[in-house]
Amino acid sequence: MRSDATEAVIFDLGGVLIDWNPRHLYRRMLADEQAMERFLAEVCTPEWNLGLDAGRPFAEGVAELCARFPDERPLIEAWRERWIEMIGGPIHGTVTLLEELDAAGVPLYALTNWSAETFPLVDGDPAFAFLRRFAAIFVSGRLGMVKPHAAIYRHALEAIGRPAARCLFIDDSAANVAGAEAVGLAAHRFTSPAALRTELAGRGLLRTA
Repeated sequence: MRSDATEAVIFDLGGVLIDWNPRHLYRRMLADEQAMERFLAEVCTPEWNLGLDAGRPFAEGVAELCARFPDERPLIEAWRERWIEMIGGPIHGTVTLLEELDAAGVPLYALTNWSAETFPLVDGDPAFAFLRRFAAIFVSGRLGMVKPHAAIYRHALEAIGRPAARCLFIDDSAANVAGAEAVGLAAHRFTSPAALRTELAGRGLLRTA
């Protein structure tokens, strides 16, 4: 076996296998696209949400924003109360690749930035039964650490028990891909199921379409 041969694949979930996007919810609440984008850029920001993914309780995070932006309270509270409406469903093309990898006997893992409070809402949903194909799912909110920090990748690698260079990490975030590469993981920035199939085929894990 080549020293860099891929032995296992580690998937991100949101944006790769599951269509999570707060715009699915807030387009229903804000008719004006610019107002929605302003809210997501200035109130419920990606940085704020990352704190939830790192384990901050929703009640604390929501209370903090409501105190800072009292006029936005209904929109802020919807982040938790209507969170499930941010889920658009599985990304079926990638799910197909996951199923093919599983059928080929490739060890599969998931490493996701996700709140421990909301992950059970998808983990127990039959629509996402493909999550059962993973040998382990590393959820940031349960671990108290997030991508792209090195600690979460190292935690996953220690649990997986394989050399970093022999694990392929897949994520739609450039920062998360860079974080993975910094600890020695092979990494692919997800842009489409078709591009991912090409990557997996090039590593000898799947056939081309």
